Amino acid sequence: MKHRKSLFHAALLLALSLAGGSAQAQVRAKAPAKAKSQPAAPTPIAPTADPQMQKFVTSLLQKMTLEEKIGQLNLVSVGFDVTGPVVSQNVEANIKKGLVGGVLNTYTPVAARKLQDQAIQGSRLRIPLILGYDVIHGHRTIFPIPLGLAASWDLNAIEHSARIAAAEASADGLNWVYSPMVDIARDPRWGRVAEGAGEDPYLGSRIAEAMVRGFQGPTNDMTRPETVMACLKHFALYGAAEAGRDYNTVDMSRQRMYNEYLPPYRAAVRAGVGSVMSSFNDINGIPATANKWLLTDLLRKQWGFQGFVATDYTAINELEAHGMGDEKKVSELAINAGVDMDMVGEVFLKQLATNLKEGTVTQATIDQACRRVLEAKYKLGLFTDPYRGVTEERAKATLMKPAYLADARDITRRTLVLLKNDKQTLPLKNSVNIAVVGPLADRSRDMLGSWSGAGDGKQAISILQGIKNVGGAGVRVTYAQGANVIDDQQLIQRLNANEGELNIDPRPAETMIAEAVQAAQGADVVVAVVGESQGMTGEAASRADIGLPGRQLDLLKALKATGKPLVVVLANGRPLTLPWEDQNADAILETWFGGTQAGNAVADVLFGVYNPSGKLTMTFPRAVGQIPIYYNHKSTGRPYAGVLLDKYKSRYLDITNDPLYPFGFGLSYTTFTYGKPAVSQANIGPGQGLEVTVTVQNTGQYDGTEIAQCYLRDIVGSSTRPVQELKGFQKITLKKGESRQLTFYLAASDLKFYNDDLKFVSEPGEFQVMTGGNSRDVQMASFTLTK
Repeated sequence: MKHRKSLFHAALLLALSLAGGSAQAQVRAKAPAKAKSQPAAPTPIAPTADPQMQKFVTSLLQKMTLEEKIGQLNLVSVGFDVTGPVVSQNVEANIKKGLVGGVLNTYTPVAARKLQDQAIQGSRLRIPLILGYDVIHGHRTIFPIPLGLAASWDLNAIEHSARIAAAEASADGLNWVYSPMVDIARDPRWGRVAEGAGEDPYLGSRIAEAMVRGFQGPTNDMTRPETVMACLKHFALYGAAEAGRDYNTVDMSRQRMYNEYLPPYRAAVRAGVGSVMSSFNDINGIPATANKWLLTDLLRKQWGFQGFVATDYTAINELEAHGMGDEKKVSELAINAGVDMDMVGEVFLKQLATNLKEGTVTQATIDQACRRVLEAKYKLGLFTDPYRGVTEERAKATLMKPAYLADARDITRRTLVLLKNDKQTLPLKNSVNIAVVGPLADRSRDMLGSWSGAGDGKQAISILQGIKNVGGAGVRVTYAQGANVIDDQQLIQRLNANEGELNIDPRPAETMIAEAVQAAQGADVVVAVVGESQGMTGEAASRADIGLPGRQLDLLKALKATGKPLVVVLANGRPLTLPWEDQNADAILETWFGGTQAGNAVADVLFGVYNPSGKLTMTFPRAVGQIPIYYNHKSTGRPYAGVLLDKYKSRYLDITNDPLYPFGFGLSYTTFTYGKPAVSQANIGPGQGLEVTVTVQNTGQYDGTEIAQCYLRDIVGSSTRPVQELKGFQKITLKKGESRQLTFYLAASDLKFYNDDLKFVSEPGEFQVMTGGNSRDVQMASFTLTK
């Protein structure tokens, strides 16, 4: 969906008039002496063949006209956010006719209840509406962007953030959220990398499960009023768009799909996700929204998905631009492929009756789609209480309450990644003069990032304010903007036309840089907050050049020339190319877009109140020409081993193959030393697992938290295998000087992969297991799987 926030009050009046009305903090557990790795995927939740639900829905279907059945498949847009080029028309009249199944983009108790009243009091069968919204990384209390949340590698914290988002969204009138986005992404040019968990299918799968549990509750009892139904997106392979350009083509072998891209989707299905959103892209020539293999054969028949499938915004209409036929034809293709709900485009509303009459769509297909939508409403308890206990009093007691803000600050601190820290530049002392400079230092709106839901930038803490809050009276802060985020007038115009919310300083760039240099010269240390604006990431925000935009690099070079220690604080929604910054900055802290409490959390880390522990879940390239770059690549027949004059290898002439920062990388104010891993058995048979043990010691001067990682390599296979695959991780806290033996368990399934026949197999032979603090700095042990 495309996100564009309108003026709140005008939109509120619109929503109400259409509806006929007027205007915990997570406790850090101490790890046991011998810790096990994070749990494997949970046992899948069995689909509910609820006989009462089946009886109720069957009875209701028998009472419905064809028009009312098709109406349940119609999802319209009303309210505060216009997330695409079309706004639904005649909404109130269609609700009363039973021609609307759901509404997106309307929230607040008053607006939601008024809309629901139209369905309950005005329509013949009194079928309630499902009310959806893009609650991606928080509703009112905004957490870090998902790429940042993933960098915490903290499944409990991620689940907790989703649970808070569900509590707030449900109190604000919503019952359905378009999250989690689990698309594997290896191309940081794509703006939507901000919305996902990065490049790894194992970690992505664990995060997908955690998000579903957070939204829907640990038992998937969505009748509980503080839960919402999750929507898995974007199904499928949306993150593999060619050239990192949004909505672009995907062409991929099924073997790569099954091994590298599909696991997070399947993990969410196994966790019981209630709905799925089809993606915009085509897959091997067939758009996802018209792809029967994808939506029926794979999702429902192979994986056993029991929920409903909604399209992304006007995705059925866009099948015409894909070249799949006229509106009548694409209606037929979508419903027969397995789509149950048409988001905003109203193609089903206009064409399905004709499709049925002409015999291209059957009554059974329409009934099945309608049944799935009605079952979702039943699972949400909407037929028992269409309002799900929504009141203004409940909203006031829930939204942005102090406990949620404290949780947001704590969770945000866990997501920050220390990329460089020469000469112990960080943490800062509480008695220094600090020059805080940079175009993002005093930008509270940008701290929310893209897809910030109902978040209010005015309520977010900027990094400048956070430094003042945490530094206290002993710290003198001097601020200078130093540069605009961008200077390209055409780009500024494009971004601000789509809610980029850029405030551009009209002064010459040289004047702004000189002001920042003057501030730096009078300070003990410079904290330069640079990166991207929130409008430069997210949907429809692909970038061909992912270095610092505008004159920001010129600003950093001028600050470096002062000779003062230079701390670069990054605020961004994707991996950036930072070769100069890595060579010249004294410290670099990746903070993503940290949400409502971003500034306080960043300052907690800068001043050492919190020791950073985040690790990257997406590789940072040295140059755009390396993209796509990811840790779990194949070896090739001519792997480059670092020999300078060895030309005929898989390498570049002008740059190393290595990334700037590898997957899993992140520093701490302390240091951790790993021993050599040991395996419990040198040989295992089919169906057996084994234990991998490794000792980790805190060898630095601070207590700290480390994310220990376990990787596997299958040395010989019937198909080529990656050089590494993440199979487990543990987040542990060690006091200064403390050591701990960790145990990772590799199950028999961890040795399996989908072969060329798409059979999930393990093959006899040698395996290497690697442990370390990131995918690059590892030590190895071997074992053999026998026949």
